[in-house]
Amino acid sequence: MVLDAVFSLDAVITAVGMVDQLPVMMAAVIISIGVMLVASKPLTRFVNAHPTVVVLCLSFLLMIGLSLFAEGLGFHLPKGYLYAAIGFSIMIEALNQIARRNIVRKQARFPMRERTSKAVLRLLGGRQTQEEHIGELPDIPEDMTPAAFAPEERSMVSGVLTLAERNVRSIMTHRSDISWVNLDEDPEKIREKLLEVPHGYFPVCRGSIDNVIGVARVKDLLGDLIRDGKINEKNSLRTPIYVPESITAINLIETLRRASGQIVLVSDEFGELMGVVSPIDILEAIAGEFPDEDETMEIQATGPGHWTVAGSADLHQLEIALQTEGLVSVEGDYASLGGYMLSRFGRLPIEGETLIHEQFELRVASIEEQRIGTVNIRRLEHTDSIET
Repeated sequence: MVLDAVFSLDAVITAVGMVDQLPVMMAAVIISIGVMLVASKPLTRFVNAHPTVVVLCLSFLLMIGLSLFAEGLGFHLPKGYLYAAIGFSIMIEALNQIARRNIVRKQARFPMRERTSKAVLRLLGGRQTQEEHIGELPDIPEDMTPAAFAPEERSMVSGVLTLAERNVRSIMTHRSDISWVNLDEDPEKIREKLLEVPHGYFPVCRGSIDNVIGVARVKDLLGDLIRDGKINEKNSLRTPIYVPESITAINLIETLRRASGQIVLVSDEFGELMGVVSPIDILEAIAGEFPDEDETMEIQATGPGHWTVAGSADLHQLEIALQTEGLVSVEGDYASLGGYMLSRFGRLPIEGETLIHEQFELRVASIEEQRIGTVNIRRLEHTDSIET
């Protein structure tokens, strides 16, 4: 209000000082006020969209005011310095506005859902780049720090928000780790396998895992073996449900609902079995690992800043555990830590080889057949990062 009053009086004084005729003075003031009233809404929109321009204009007014004040006291300031400073500032602001506009256009290519999820993830403790900051949602208040959310809460919300982006490959059990029943095996051997492995459902195959006959519950298979000494294929086996490996985790939920609790088989474009997925895999994608009795945690903290991670570990969960970004493949070329390291090395590495991701060192701890078994990860100190 004070600034408006000063500028209004300044306009009146300027009109009085420039002319001698009262009607001209009155006309000048009325016309200037009319122009301001007409231009108020466009100017308001411009000010809201370009707050830095307002600061720049106020700086110009301050410079001109100081110049006039100095001349009133008898000190002459060369106008060239003043105009050069104003021109240079306008040029810098123009470049800044062009950069902001380009960033906004780039961000506009992403769906609103994705931009909103990124904003929520930043609120939960994720990092924010300058490009993400401009053109999205309003600034997150400083008092809403990650400390307001427990690590488990941040992990679960992050898991939910990334379900739409995750490929089923990142949550399924790979075919090399599938426990399955071979109808060609001896019934006693089948019974021992069913008792040893703590799973509720098994793919039932004949000869090889690629020849799937059906899916069955363990208690149905054991009942057949106890009663008849063999598996009753007609009554105990259920028709297998297949989904393509390109399906996203969030679209998989509806298929799992229709499956009535049984496992779903994942196949590639050539019909080859790639893995199996169950409702517990969706839960693990949201809340973290729930290992069975015969399994261990894929991501284990072995000390401050040190982790032992299985090569099959999900990259989304690993990013949450390490509080880092950039591990997940944007193109979906790989879904596990082993796939990420193979992509970085361009070959199967040997034990002891290392690579650096941001402030973390990833060292190959073991190789199992033709895949990476375990990886030791440690957080680098600042000096180590510089040397690397």
